[in-house]
Amino acid sequence: MSYFADLISTLFERASSLGKLSGRKQAPIDTLCRELLTSKGEVSGATLAQAVLNSYAASGDADKLAFFFQLRDEFDLDANTAKTALTAYQQNPDKKTYAAFMHAVDAPRLELVRRLNQVSGATAQLVAMRQDLLRLAIDNPEIAIVDHDFKNLFLSWFNRGFLVIRPINWTSPAHILEKIIAYEAVHEIDSWDDLRRRLQPEDCRCFAFFHPSMPDEPLIFVQVALTDAVSNSIQVILSDDRNAISAASATTATFYSISNCQQGLAGISFGNSLIKTVVQTLSRELPDLSVFVTLSPMPGFVSWCAGLNIQLDSPEPDDLRRIAAHYLINAK
Repeated sequence: MSYFADLISTLFERASSLGKLSGRKQAPIDTLCRELLTSKGEVSGATLAQAVLNSYAASGDADKLAFFFQLRDEFDLDANTAKTALTAYQQNPDKKTYAAFMHAVDAPRLELVRRLNQVSGATAQLVAMRQDLLRLAIDNPEIAIVDHDFKNLFLSWFNRGFLVIRPINWTSPAHILEKIIAYEAVHEIDSWDDLRRRLQPEDCRCFAFFHPSMPDEPLIFVQVALTDAVSNSIQVILSDDRNAISAASATTATFYSISNCQQGLAGISFGNSLIKTVVQTLSRELPDLSVFVTLSPMPGFVSWCAGLNIQLDSPEPDDLRRIAAHYLINAK
């Protein structure tokens, strides 16, 4: 009976909250943010969070910029309170003073973003919000301090323990395949036929990280070619008329393209973890694989060589390796 009573109470609270919001003119986003931070009810808080996200999504750049300035100014931490709390902790370092200090240095905007994340689909919307923040901060560096808080929250929310690795192949849902085409950042995929050539053959693999809160949005993906030798050219791997081999006969896994998909997660590293996880996955599936290599472009290398009058028309392989190593370790 207690369970059903709680359920009915929750439904009435939800209906009441929705009625209050729908029954009045939509409040400005700054007012909604203040109400969200002071809200005590779980359902009313979720309703307010959705209203803030909806209002933000409908805003133009000028209003979005004003929103980020509000986060910077109105919802900043109180430096004097933080200083007082630090002094109290230094004089008497116990659980109570430590908790007070941590609360003092936790800017209200952090709590606001946490509360915004309580509704379904909010994580993807907040990632898109940070994308706007990074874009607008280019011409408005005064709001860059806000990104420090977004990034710290995302580092926690998107740590490796929450990520799910999924293989991407020609039978994957069409909406996922469309995003692979759109997000490919190294070697452009120019058609569905091109995508099929990369995903359908037995000697091709593609893996992506997903987050449970964004199940239809890949965070990062890597493409791998399985070969019987180390390839010396990307053209060999992506050639239209190449001869595929059986996965069981492959001895080498070539990681030739890795693409980050979410600009709102810039600066949050997934690549190293993804590659290591894929190596482990392929090693279990194909125990005869003994070589794992990358075949990646080196942006800026050719222009750097030209600036030093280094001729790349027909260099000896060992010379080229030395030049490339110097560029990667010292110049770049």
